[in-house]
Amino acid sequence: QVQLVESGGGLVQAGGSLRLSCAASVRAFSNYAMSWFRQAPGKEREFVAVIMYGCTRYADSVAGRFTISRDNDANTVSLQMNSLKPEDTAVYYCAASSYLATTPTAFHSWGQGTQVTVSS
Repeated sequence: QVQLVESGGGLVQAGGSLRLSCAASVRAFSNYAMSWFRQAPGKEREFVAVIMYGCTRYADSVAGRFTISRDNDANTVSLQMNSLKPEDTAVYYCAASSYLATTPTAFHSWGQGTQVTVSS
């Protein structure tokens, strides 16, 4: 089990930027796929981005605007979000998996979430 703690959420105007971070408490952090998901009110949790061994995947809705990165020495994963839109408003979750995946069921460890609100 991986313990995950997100930080960096907040309120930003449309067109602005935010950077989310997730700190992981686990051995061999580099061997885990790390992902960001988000969930807006009344909607299902959706995939945002994932990174493992330098390979990255993005949801079509964020590709070109968001960048996922990780620091294996610090056991952290980050999500740089640029050109934010009101539809990006959601609770953002950090998650860990043993393999590269984009579906929530593949991820066995989750953080508590951090709220991102984009005003128009």
